[in-house]
Amino acid sequence: MRLDPNLRFWNYAAFAALLVTGVIWLVADQFKTSDSGETWQAIAANLLMLHGMIAMAALVLLGAMIPLHIQRSWRAGKNRITGAVMVTTNAVLVVTASGLYYAGSEVLRTFVADLHIVVGLAVPVLIATHIIVGRRIKAAASRAGSRLVETSVALRSLIFSEDRGSR
Repeated sequence: MRLDPNLRFWNYAAFAALLVTGVIWLVADQFKTSDSGETWQAIAANLLMLHGMIAMAALVLLGAMIPLHIQRSWRAGKNRITGAVMVTTNAVLVVTASGLYYAGSEVLRTFVADLHIVVGLAVPVLIATHIIVGRRIKAAASRAGSRLVETSVALRSLIFSEDRGSR
């Protein structure tokens, strides 16, 4: 079940921006201890704020996906496995983001940060997989539907091809 073009565009834009800001933050965070550490610290802090703001918009977009895409696709029985993986992945990102903000223990915060980074970096592959599997399922259903129509037409012509009066 394909997304509305506007919703698709804004979801792709938000997740691309989250990926870019997250990856650049990872780089900036590594350079905080270098000679120009203050500059990198400022860059990292600004990127983290931007990443958080974009995440808020992504949450709204994910909320819009529930009735417009997730529920409809689930009820139709379409692409459930990768769809469930996407829902779970996004839930993990939301929970770990909250954990990054609220975790009091440094050990827990480190674990949550690492999990958030790993899952966040996996998102592009998971989105691509979800789209590819969905399109393959749709194409297979379309081919099966056309074969069903062809079979139906062939059966109808076979059944009604005899003249009833010739028996």
